[in-house]
Amino acid sequence: MSLLKEPDYGTPAKDGPATVSVEVDGIPVTVPEGTSVMRAAALSGIDIPKLCATDSLEAFGSCRMCLVEIEGKRGYPASCTTPVAEGMKVSTQTSKVDKLRQGVMELYISDHPLDCLTCSANGDCELQDRAGEVGLRQVRFGQERGENHLDLEKDTSNPYFDFNPSKCIVCSRCVRACDEVQGTFALTIEGRGFDSQVSAGGTDFMNSDCVSCGACVQACPTDSLMEKSVVDLGMPNRSVLTTCAYCGVGCSFKAELRGDEVVRMVPYKDGGANEGHSCVKGRFAFGYASHPDRVTSPMIRESNTDEWREVDWDTAISHVAQRMTDIQARHGAGTIGGITSSRCTNEEVYAVQKMVRAAFGNNNVDTCARVCHSPTGYGLKQTFGESAGTQDFKSVAQSDVIMVIGANPTDAHPVFASRMKRRLREGAKLIVVDPRKIDLVRTPHIEAAHHLQLNPGTNVAIVNAMGHVVVTEGLVDRSFVGDRCEDFDAWAEFIAGPENSPEVMEPVTGVPAEELREAARLYATGGNAAIYYGLGVTEHSQGSTMVMGMANLAMATGNIGREGVGVNPLRGQNNVQGSCDMGSFPHELAGYRHVSDDAVREVFENLWERPLVAEPGLRIPNMFDAAIDGTFRGLFVQGEDIAQSDPNIQHVTAALDSLELLVVQDLFINETAKHAHVFLPGTSFLEKDGTFTNAERRINRVRPVMKPQTGKDEWQVACDIAQAMGYPMAYDHPREIMDEIASVTPTFAGVSFDKLDKLGSIQWPCNDDAPEGTPVMHVDSFVRGKGKFMETPFVPTSERSTRKYPLILTTGRILSQYNVGAQTRRTGNVAWHPEDVLEIHPHDAEERGINDGDEVAMSSRIGRTTLRATISERMPSGVVYTTFHHPETGANVVTTENSDWATNCPEYKVTAVQVAPLNPGGKPTTVHDDEPALVE
Repeated sequence: MSLLKEPDYGTPAKDGPATVSVEVDGIPVTVPEGTSVMRAAALSGIDIPKLCATDSLEAFGSCRMCLVEIEGKRGYPASCTTPVAEGMKVSTQTSKVDKLRQGVMELYISDHPLDCLTCSANGDCELQDRAGEVGLRQVRFGQERGENHLDLEKDTSNPYFDFNPSKCIVCSRCVRACDEVQGTFALTIEGRGFDSQVSAGGTDFMNSDCVSCGACVQACPTDSLMEKSVVDLGMPNRSVLTTCAYCGVGCSFKAELRGDEVVRMVPYKDGGANEGHSCVKGRFAFGYASHPDRVTSPMIRESNTDEWREVDWDTAISHVAQRMTDIQARHGAGTIGGITSSRCTNEEVYAVQKMVRAAFGNNNVDTCARVCHSPTGYGLKQTFGESAGTQDFKSVAQSDVIMVIGANPTDAHPVFASRMKRRLREGAKLIVVDPRKIDLVRTPHIEAAHHLQLNPGTNVAIVNAMGHVVVTEGLVDRSFVGDRCEDFDAWAEFIAGPENSPEVMEPVTGVPAEELREAARLYATGGNAAIYYGLGVTEHSQGSTMVMGMANLAMATGNIGREGVGVNPLRGQNNVQGSCDMGSFPHELAGYRHVSDDAVREVFENLWERPLVAEPGLRIPNMFDAAIDGTFRGLFVQGEDIAQSDPNIQHVTAALDSLELLVVQDLFINETAKHAHVFLPGTSFLEKDGTFTNAERRINRVRPVMKPQTGKDEWQVACDIAQAMGYPMAYDHPREIMDEIASVTPTFAGVSFDKLDKLGSIQWPCNDDAPEGTPVMHVDSFVRGKGKFMETPFVPTSERSTRKYPLILTTGRILSQYNVGAQTRRTGNVAWHPEDVLEIHPHDAEERGINDGDEVAMSSRIGRTTLRATISERMPSGVVYTTFHHPETGANVVTTENSDWATNCPEYKVTAVQVAPLNPGGKPTTVHDDEPALVE
């Protein structure tokens, strides 16, 4: 699919039916009330010249290029700011209008370099195009006379784009894009009149508040803001529509190419998840796909201490199959397994789990969702009957109260965060529940109504206390509960108990009781209330309990089943939702159906022509324990760096080193591959053909921009291994895999590549009842019938601070980096985050003699690492924070084996640690029992 230039209607569309009829140059057109004359003209096929106007921004009316004549009106109004009226007759081309436009364009060109032939925007410059459209043939003033702006210094500080103020026409589109679309307010217009110019807050772009989302670059009509890649490679001449492979927002992009080389990624205006917006990762950080570190040929070695030996695909596949078969022959069918990837397509994931179940002959398959969002699947399944979020992202525009729990959207899900901030600027109220003072607590034009700065590990206590307020203060939506839910009375009796009151919980949570009561009242009575949550909810020993607690709160207040409400997980990786949907858990087949269900198993057995095991297989933590015990011997890892991302890394690496055969399929030799016996090269998203499913259940097409650099698609590798192990498994195209998925998965029953190509994207469930998908779930009834209230007693984590480990570590992400950093560390994004740092409160730093920028040792009861400290009041005293994007830091060296009671999701967010400064030799200043101690 190629769409290099998308139509621009000048101003945004207005909601509502088309009821206003007008004539534009004699052509009739009917549009919704409030539509601009410019947009009405564009819809009738007439493009009015414009420079400051674009349909992603509200009308501004500054450039005066879009003047028109309107019958019965005096003067020449700007078509972008003039709304249509019934019976209006508009003339867009008259001699007077033409002359006025030529005069306006002449003034612009008089202060603009006349270097079109050598300009990087030549052929894609709106100023150049408009000059041709209005018939400008001469410039009578400027250039050689008087003051101009032609020698202003270019700002090249940003890794991805340049700002050339000499090319700037001060149309304000970049400023407005930063304000309206991104919501960062990093740009402004400085000076007045002829001296006006765009400024990044009085400094260069790199040192400003700019987050490099690219909205300003996309909005710029000239070469003033331009991607360095375009300057270096030239203007693209074709595009392919695909989906970003970073976070769970699932943004649609046009990969724009010159020949076979990707020049830039441009967010697609009709993308269901992003609607033309992007972040620094999706917009610019695609260079890892062609990084020299990329491994494109299979490699094998006998021992993981040997040197790698490059082999062809046939040799590698045969080697894997023979070794896996031999292990099973000697130790049993259940001694091998696989881990699927949330970075791969649905089709690739489905192929791997099928390989494990049908060719390996067991259910030893798991996915990285085990260590992030498995409590979401469990908790929402118990309460609502479906293991996924309830809304689409657009729904937030209808929210009156937004509660963000354990998530940092501006860093981890920035495109959705921009949507959310837009609604907050319009007047919605915000409740933030987080130990850390994230940007949303207070950022330009936004301030949270309540920041419940709880102690790590006390989420369930908070949600129970909020439920207590709702029940005891009579804020329950009795009608909703009575019609739609069950087991309410038992839950109400439990939650109304004095042990759940905000006052009793205050010493536990650290949140003032009255503050919590006010937040609960706001959530219950403030109108449409939506919950958005992240790994700060799920990565706890009570992660599943907390998910059920949030579901209870939503049901009790009637905030489910319509736009603007719901319980919405913000998924971390691009296809976490999809990898779960495809049957990657050891107890579930595709569509979240248990392997013990005879009827479900029969469907797959008939299709796959192979008997399937009825008992669940090993979870990832069980695989590690069994490997060390010697009862698990062979592991296939698809696209996950478990030796960096999983907790208690020493335990993980001990398990990997205990395996007879570790097969890793990935782009780079990552931390896990360093322990492998076989390395199978994987494909980047630019080479994949298939689908991703984002956090809102939206299935998006992923289209190949180039052929696989490895010579083989990843789904083909799984098929080839299965075939070599004696199980016939083959497809001619990934569309056949999706067809098979649809045939065995009720929620995907109506999904096909053809339908996706036609509709753009689909949110499951997609079936006969919802042939074009389901944006909002549980509208008339819950998937399970009636929503089920679950009792959620607060059980404190066993991980507590002690005299030896007096601080609590919690972890998270940062905007510029993604997951374990394997991709983003190989791009210009390292300019913003070259290393993981430890945020520590000034009081805790002073007590330990730590200065800002010092190297420190951080240790827990299971490990020790070193990193640089930054003093910050974002964390309360007693709590420290770091990210996990750099293997050199190895933050998960110190995280423990504690996990969620229901799903084994690790408790990354609560680890008792000690922090001490390092002396110049790299040793802790004071050492006791091999652990850093407080500095006296």
